[in-house]
Amino acid sequence: MTPQTQRRPLPGTQIDPLYPDSDGRPLGETDFHSSAMIWLREALQDHFAGRPDVYVASNLLLYYARGNPAGRRDPDVLVAKGVGKHRRRSFRVWEENVMPQVLFEISSPSTWQEDLEVKRPLYASLGVAEYFLFDPEGVCLDPRLQGFRLDQGAYAAMTPGADGSLESAELGLRFTIEDAMLRLTDVRTGALVPTRSERADELAAEVARLQALLRGHNGQE
Repeated sequence: MTPQTQRRPLPGTQIDPLYPDSDGRPLGETDFHSSAMIWLREALQDHFAGRPDVYVASNLLLYYARGNPAGRRDPDVLVAKGVGKHRRRSFRVWEENVMPQVLFEISSPSTWQEDLEVKRPLYASLGVAEYFLFDPEGVCLDPRLQGFRLDQGAYAAMTPGADGSLESAELGLRFTIEDAMLRLTDVRTGALVPTRSERADELAAEVARLQALLRGHNGQE
């Protein structure tokens, strides 16, 4: 195989010392923060499981300025459309040829000011279409769930529903607070996106139902 015919590495997969895979900062968050982030990432991954062009990640370094390794952030959850689902070391926009359309930050008392005052204008300047903040403990943001949509180069605050929920036009999902997590609803169908534990319970119940039917069928023979 000649160099001309060799396949290019997938975006974000090559080790590049200029763009480290980690920012070197220790990760230390409460269960409220980590659980809310995991639930959100899993629900988004499950909802878009059938879409090969939608990528969801959490705590992945987002490099937005080629040649400037300091031009980076690590959003709690990112969603990028128009890219592959393969695993990445980081998300480098010049390799992907797309900026993530939606970013989420799970805010805490130590991060909420940066989330609002630093990241919000930065993400708007980068062209991130939607930006959401969620306070799982309800101790630093009022309201606990906030969303912003890009409008002529600046973020405009989304108008919440009567229940405080917010709708993402980019994702076709509505986000509603349920205790310390965000519950996702498919706007088109009105169906809730179940958590993975709920999916497991549904599967176990279905298996038990089929086993009972099989026992009843065998007993009649």
